[in-house]
Amino acid sequence: MKRSITLSKAQKTFFKNQLLLKSAPRSDIGLIIVITILAAFGTLMVFSAGEPYALSRYNDGAFFMKRQAIWVAIGFLCMYIAAHIKPSFYEFATTPLYVITLFLLTLVLVVGFVGNGAKRWISIGPFTLQPSEIAKIAIVLVLAKYFSVYEKLARDQRNRKNILIYGTVYPILLMLIPITLVMLQKHLSCIIILGLLGLLMIVAGGANLRYIAGCGCVGGVGVLSLAIFTDYTKERIMVWRDPEKYKLTGGWQTLQGLMAIGSGGIFGVGYGNSVMKHCYVSEPANDMIFAILCEELGLLGGMSALLIFAFLIFRGYKIALGANDVFSRLTAFGISTKIAIQVLLNVAVVTNTIPNTGISLPFFSYGGSSLIMIFFEMGILLSISRFSKIHN
Repeated sequence: MKRSITLSKAQKTFFKNQLLLKSAPRSDIGLIIVITILAAFGTLMVFSAGEPYALSRYNDGAFFMKRQAIWVAIGFLCMYIAAHIKPSFYEFATTPLYVITLFLLTLVLVVGFVGNGAKRWISIGPFTLQPSEIAKIAIVLVLAKYFSVYEKLARDQRNRKNILIYGTVYPILLMLIPITLVMLQKHLSCIIILGLLGLLMIVAGGANLRYIAGCGCVGGVGVLSLAIFTDYTKERIMVWRDPEKYKLTGGWQTLQGLMAIGSGGIFGVGYGNSVMKHCYVSEPANDMIFAILCEELGLLGGMSALLIFAFLIFRGYKIALGANDVFSRLTAFGISTKIAIQVLLNVAVVTNTIPNTGISLPFFSYGGSSLIMIFFEMGILLSISRFSKIHN
């Protein structure tokens, strides 16, 4: 019985070798600093933006901030652990993670519970899990591992068949399986993020741009068709085109968010002094938190937040450029690109540049699953930075 539960010597050696020793290069200090700034900034904004609603519903104005602070603490712990594991272990664990993600995405369709009109969460005791958040990092890792194995075939200029099959068809299939499961959840925003992220990963892996452009056009037509022929998304497009016409229904959130941004001016009305968070802007501590940030801290505050994100993304790409293997390079690229996509789409939604699709702002939007996953991804990025040639 003792032998059956004891790891073999080879297994112990393998797992021990995946842990970074104290003598290993340090993580990227600049990245750690900017992550800390974003986490602190985000938590403060959650407190301010969510205070009125928390006070009215829970009789505690700091309710959302307290929970967010707990998730941030858990996130930092996850990031610390993830940063002390070698990138080679993540490559080893990619296939099991991808399979588990597909299982969870399927499971949520069966036993998931409905929240805000959508079935996207699984209840685990007192906690809730959103598998689509795991799907984002799973796609990054599985495509990074795929191209680490098949990069030469995907880039084989002497053989068009290899370029098509190994550079386009197979990676597209790896991407489409989780996207299809997310599509069954009617989670359009996540479909867009996964689609853009997957295509950019495939391009970075060396796929032929013409083939990918064709696939992108097909995917765009598919998403547009879904939007046009689905009542839920069709309504959002109509609201986006003329929010004033639907100001008492679907256009309310958009209009109030734009009013919040406009009323902030250049310098803002002051931290904690937002008017629009008092039951005017819906989801003020979640998807629309950037609007409250702009109202309270003004154009300067909004631009400061975006510049901090820009530095984080720049640092991530710098780490990717200095990575010493294909898997690490593509993983760092994918994680940085995922943050960039979410920030751009969230700001685009808040400013009504694109239809409202419910996209959270990394580090700022209230929520446990997404926040902890972001910290985990940052831990992977920090792990890669230890071995990057340009991490200082």
